[in-house]
Amino acid sequence: MIEKEIQLKIRELAKKYQKDIVKFAQKIIQTPSFSTKEGNLVNLIKKEMEKVGFDKVMIDRMGNIIGFIGKGKKKIMIDAHIDTVGIGDPKAWKIDPFKGIIKNNIIYGRGASDQKLSMASIVYAGKIIKDLNLAKDYTYIAVGSVQEEDCDGLPLLHIIKKEKIKPDYVIITEPTNLSVYRGHRGRIEIKVTVKGKSCHASAPERGDNALVKMADIIKEITNLNEKLKSDPFLGKGSIVVTYIECKTPSLNAVPDEATIYIDRRLTKGEDKNISISQIKTLPSVKKHKATVEILNYNATSWKNLKVTQEKYFPTWVIEEDHPLVKAAVKAAEIAIDKKPIVGKWIFSTNGVASCGRLNIPTVGFGPGNEIYAHSINEQMPVEHLIKATIFYSIIPSLV
Repeated sequence: MIEKEIQLKIRELAKKYQKDIVKFAQKIIQTPSFSTKEGNLVNLIKKEMEKVGFDKVMIDRMGNIIGFIGKGKKKIMIDAHIDTVGIGDPKAWKIDPFKGIIKNNIIYGRGASDQKLSMASIVYAGKIIKDLNLAKDYTYIAVGSVQEEDCDGLPLLHIIKKEKIKPDYVIITEPTNLSVYRGHRGRIEIKVTVKGKSCHASAPERGDNALVKMADIIKEITNLNEKLKSDPFLGKGSIVVTYIECKTPSLNAVPDEATIYIDRRLTKGEDKNISISQIKTLPSVKKHKATVEILNYNATSWKNLKVTQEKYFPTWVIEEDHPLVKAAVKAAEIAIDKKPIVGKWIFSTNGVASCGRLNIPTVGFGPGNEIYAHSINEQMPVEHLIKATIFYSIIPSLV
């Protein structure tokens, strides 16, 4: 439990530090941090963590920024991925995506909701914890993770498995609109390839058109979508063909190879083996002897570390009566002055690593609304940052 007196002090300090939180949030927006190019932002966050009094601040071998407060046995990791997608057409933005402009107490810019601005709340929650000496029996671990947009879960897997920093609980700060989220569907990226025989397009009967074969496969995959499993909480699994390409000697030749790429969303009870088997056993896949494989992510981090991971991101969910969910609901109730909604994300997060792969209890609470993610109107209410700061200050004392 956390006493009423402490709750009031946390609120007072969150209000006191509002200008600092907002100023830091603006600097975060003003520092572009596309995936694999987060170095400048990592250094900015490091300076802010040191300024507010974190006990230890480190940049790991991959380039994640990690701050520690306290030395208690119980370890609570609060994660914000600080990389962003690109901005697309700059002319489409009515507000400069890198100015951190504030209008009507709303901060605008790339990464405002998805999701690097929650880093401002995490850092200043650390300051409040430090000010009030709350970390007596726990260790507060604040993480600014990199390359999540490119490969969900990869940074937390690196931190936990390679850097040996293993938490007892993880809080994901992706946007939840100040609700408590307890899971989401998984996903897998799949490649299907079929071979044919090329010939001159003036006499297609001499060849074996790989695109025609692939058309059969695409139709059956589309039909498969209607037959996939559903879960009362997470919803239905889904499958969709997202991209097609072919190899052909010219525009006047029959293609001898065709490839499609598939986005497969996995509900509870589905995994990569089930998903791959469902595709491999399609009549058209067997008939045309297509190959089915999971894609791999390969990249070099801003710290020049080569990283790789299979593009399989497991489904995860924890029950509503789990102690971490109950603690998060209580912390949210204090932070937002009402009972929070308990729900789920529709997209994927670093929770695929902490809970999906490693079975570490994980829950989500983040400022901002996910409807603005990746949009040209990306935004964050200042009020959300302050309430999130209160939540992150309180949650470690409740688990």
